[in-house]
Amino acid sequence: MTDEKLKYLRDKASKLPRTPGVYIMLDKNGKVIYVGKSRSLKDRVSQYFHLSPDANLKTFRMVSQIDNFETVFCDTEIEALALENTKIKQYTPKYNILLKDSKSYPYIKVTMNEEYPRILQTRKRLSDGAKYFGPYSGMSVVYGVMGTLERALGIPMCKRQFPRDIGKERPCIYKQLGRCVAPCDNSISAEEYYKIMQCAVSILRGNTKEAISALTEQMYAHAENERFEDAARCRDGIEAMKRLGEGQKVVGAPDDEHDVIAVYSDDTCTCVSVFYVRSGLISDSESFTFGASEINADDGYEYMSSFLTDLYSRREYIPSQILLSFDFPEDERALVEGYLRGISNRAINIRIPQKGNNKKLCDMVLLNAKQQALQYRERHERDTKTLFKLADMLGLEALPERIEAYDISNLGNEHITAGMIVFEDGKLNKDSYRVFKIKNQDGADDYSAMREVLSRRIAHLQDAKGSFSRMPDLILLDGGMTHVGVVKALFSELGVDIPVFGMVKDEHHKTRTIVTDKEEISIAKEQSVFVFVYKLQEEVHRFTVSKMDSSKRKTLKTSSLEKIQGIGREKARRLLSHFKTISAIKDAQIDEILEVKGISSADAKSIYDYFNTNRGTK
Repeated sequence: MTDEKLKYLRDKASKLPRTPGVYIMLDKNGKVIYVGKSRSLKDRVSQYFHLSPDANLKTFRMVSQIDNFETVFCDTEIEALALENTKIKQYTPKYNILLKDSKSYPYIKVTMNEEYPRILQTRKRLSDGAKYFGPYSGMSVVYGVMGTLERALGIPMCKRQFPRDIGKERPCIYKQLGRCVAPCDNSISAEEYYKIMQCAVSILRGNTKEAISALTEQMYAHAENERFEDAARCRDGIEAMKRLGEGQKVVGAPDDEHDVIAVYSDDTCTCVSVFYVRSGLISDSESFTFGASEINADDGYEYMSSFLTDLYSRREYIPSQILLSFDFPEDERALVEGYLRGISNRAINIRIPQKGNNKKLCDMVLLNAKQQALQYRERHERDTKTLFKLADMLGLEALPERIEAYDISNLGNEHITAGMIVFEDGKLNKDSYRVFKIKNQDGADDYSAMREVLSRRIAHLQDAKGSFSRMPDLILLDGGMTHVGVVKALFSELGVDIPVFGMVKDEHHKTRTIVTDKEEISIAKEQSVFVFVYKLQEEVHRFTVSKMDSSKRKTLKTSSLEKIQGIGREKARRLLSHFKTISAIKDAQIDEILEVKGISSADAKSIYDYFNTNRGTK
């Protein structure tokens, strides 16, 4: 940053009011690199342009890239906190700490807006009247919870929809095993079934005590009416609820419900561990690890305000109490409490325990955060050594912090697909994976396909948001010298300076060597580098082939729908997009088919007749 630019920014900051608001830092290309909030915009923004010698390296680096800034004035600090969260999600700035995108977290969806509610797993949270629980830390947790609900309450987990499918088919074996209440044969009324689903919702909210109470009431009612099988099912459900906590650590009284958050930092990283306590048990936990370059130490507690805001804006349910293992100023605590109260419609209390069981619980979570950080440090040191060796072997001027690998997969001259995977911050960043469908497939070969892909990739550097806008430090192609030569020629035309190398396999489909456009570079003697490159090559191949197979399956499904009178490729695509599977289209009624945009009454009747006339012969 020049002295003239620094003076301009200082003068601009000095004219800001001392009011709450959000500030947005921009680089010379107009790209957002940092978003922050403050109760006094003038004081906070001015600090960036009067840095003390003690400021950390990350802050210096960020400030050096600031070309301008924008501000949004707010009436209250809570409004500023909410707006900051929205802007961070919108721009995914380089210098803000970023949680995983919510689409990567699984939810449990309960369609309580239906007569016969269903329990589903999904990665998209929609405004469709259903209740969503989560996000959960992983699919294994989701399947475990859904399995428990199925066994405890007899909830059907099949794909049948009620009341549409009542009486259409015989009940499955789960009814005989006593694991399903079987609405498919009218074994249970809609009112009784709805009560069971209300129990499921209570359990998902962490209130097993309420669920047990409701099941007990139902059990006695069934017994009085001499419906002993239903009473036995309720009894078994009660026992399953009582066993729900088996294998989980008891950390409090049966009524205890809170989240516990601990932070551990060292020179390498900062790790935030979150434990979710429901009914006195640790029901779930997750950890977030940020590299040293991701946490702005000069912001102090402010990054935790941003973290908490983001974390809970993604969750369906917020407990009334959140316990912290670290100091958090009272005014900032009140600010976050006010924000959480606004999104949950209930009072939220953030506490920092100083003694007793809650203090011990915070210490336990802190120990977990420390362990996660130590594991990160070990991986980081190991991966850094490998990357140093790789950089030295390839003659790179800097350590490749972001590596992109590409592969082309095709089936003859059709379904030509390219995949891109990303290795970043010491791990595979699967949220940044991309797939390219080759547009010019007429006579396309791997070389022209690779040129098209990299041309499109580079075009996105300036206009894309998030990961796709970041310049790679190294590009690896699953291909030989000719592939590298084609891409280097393209980069020369575009004026782009990114190192490009090829990954060549031997006759046994194992990584043999790395190549330039003119020579081979043996990596066989450096075991860590060899394993690293081999894993990248296998991963990009796996990802690309999986996407090519998916593309092929969709085309085959679409072509089968095109056999129906009046259904062309576009209508077939819309049908599949709406129903997801051919099986769902087969089972759909005419009124459901009409919900698809572009499908007329005649089309809907043709589709229904095609799958239902003489169905047994289809």
